[in-house]
Amino acid sequence: MKVVLASNNKGKLLEFAELLQGFEVVSQGDLGVGPSSEPFDTFLENALQKARHAARETGLPSIADDSGIVVPSLGGAPGVKSARYSPPIEGLEQDEANNRLLVQNLKDKHDRSAYYVCYIVWLNSNNDPSPIVASARWHGEVLLEPRGNGGFGYDPYFYVPSLQKTAAELELSQKNRISHRGLALQYLFKLLHENNII
Repeated sequence: MKVVLASNNKGKLLEFAELLQGFEVVSQGDLGVGPSSEPFDTFLENALQKARHAARETGLPSIADDSGIVVPSLGGAPGVKSARYSPPIEGLEQDEANNRLLVQNLKDKHDRSAYYVCYIVWLNSNNDPSPIVASARWHGEVLLEPRGNGGFGYDPYFYVPSLQKTAAELELSQKNRISHRGLALQYLFKLLHENNII
């Protein structure tokens, strides 16, 4: 079954393709579809907005996620603004600017606990009245120095104490078994079976 991923993020595409084996996962960008707006204050609403946009523009079943990192000692920031936490900084990729701001805001904080959160929405069509929704969290803490070369976003700074590694130090297959997105996708897969979609 062909399904459109409502993202142009190559890192997400790799993770979704790895986890949804048996599906032909294509990014909306590969189909000439631009990104959707993310006007809402919750991960769920933004994921639903993105899924509807991708399904409407392509006519295909769609899958979308909205995810981010939540730091309680920063009042929940970056939260739904994780991808655009920092204003653009000339000469820096957005991920690098976001990480720089996060570290700056945490440098004087004793509590650097954090968690990734992910909401995933599956739509059979744009007008699907019953979206399938899965969510998960992945707990860790934020380091002040990066470690590892894998992953994307905040991964080099997101430390998992039980593994003594950052998300960027994990093999993709290991990350996909335990991450917020991996756990949410595993649950989504179960829901797709229960709803006879696959």
